[in-house]
Amino acid sequence: MTDPFADIRPYRDEEVAPVLARLLDDPEFLAAIASFYLGRWARLAPGLLRPLVRFVLRREVRGVSDVYSMQVVIERYIDRMVESATGGFSVSGLERLNPVRPYLYMSNHRDIAMDPAFTNYALQRNNYETVRIAIGDNLLTKPWVSDLMRLNKSFIVKRSASGPRELLAASKNLANYIAHSILQENSPVWLAQREGRAKDGIDRTEPVIIKMLSMSRDKRAQGFGEHIQGLGIVPVAISYELDPCDALKANELYELATHGNYEKGEQEDIASIAQGISGRKGRVHVSFGTPLGGGLDTPEAVAAEVDRQIISEYCLHPTNIYAYRMLHGADSPVPDDLYLEEGDCSQAEFEARIEAMPEAHRPYALAIYANAVVSKLAFA
Repeated sequence: MTDPFADIRPYRDEEVAPVLARLLDDPEFLAAIASFYLGRWARLAPGLLRPLVRFVLRREVRGVSDVYSMQVVIERYIDRMVESATGGFSVSGLERLNPVRPYLYMSNHRDIAMDPAFTNYALQRNNYETVRIAIGDNLLTKPWVSDLMRLNKSFIVKRSASGPRELLAASKNLANYIAHSILQENSPVWLAQREGRAKDGIDRTEPVIIKMLSMSRDKRAQGFGEHIQGLGIVPVAISYELDPCDALKANELYELATHGNYEKGEQEDIASIAQGISGRKGRVHVSFGTPLGGGLDTPEAVAAEVDRQIISEYCLHPTNIYAYRMLHGADSPVPDDLYLEEGDCSQAEFEARIEAMPEAHRPYALAIYANAVVSKLAFA
């Protein structure tokens, strides 16, 4: 039988070994890994370093023959990243969930790679099944990037469909795959609440995402609300004390505000992924909400409930308070709960971080942090 999801689904157990072998023979992949870890040294002697990178990677993946063993390797890398690039990692809300039920985790979206990675890390550390991750094909600029993502249980969202008919077909196939994963294969899924990151720090669910999910229902047999409830949507709020890409986002927001457009560089998303992984994040918190119940009969009602939970569960850090008061005044009232009293970044360090940016960019950088407070006060 043909596989209707073959071109978008993650790789299966029997595909892992040949894909790994292909990656280890890909000069572009090896060069990218060398550049990530060694910077300009990799550019000085690429021919010498690629064999060394291949040797190290081959040793890392020795014995990997299925998806689970690949996830174990990835968890080791995440462990190292948490140790080196965060000031601590914490989780709340998992006690609300059934560990054997597959859910559709709908998350706010601040970082391309780390949002689903931290969701997975929270689940894996607490003996919950890891997720299949939705990732836009705009990020898969190279075949090796696609291979790497699909090895890590990612599936492809085809945003580059060439016309309305093709986009509709791709959206329906995506909706069917998500429902198939959850309802037929008992595999949980991670999906961002919006297309693209919330670069301004305002977390809002796009109803079009909910409309896409509803395309997998049989309208003759199931109502909209019943279908959505059956998917087991769980809002997830991820908060970073520091955003490694704050300066990049502030530059983009400034350009949009002053010139009306922003031309993204060819490999800018890949650079943002690298910065998000390696950059300092301070303390990181992942909060799991409550599965959506019945009575949500429109995409807008579903989006509003996801927003309510994400904003109420979002864990503020001291940096959010610093930024809010820098923008709105030192005596501005702030929420008296749902934030960590201690952080990894002092107020002086945070102010120096903002002051290191071009003066015109600073209000946009502050808003990235402060808007989480604005949203929480609005929902109070």
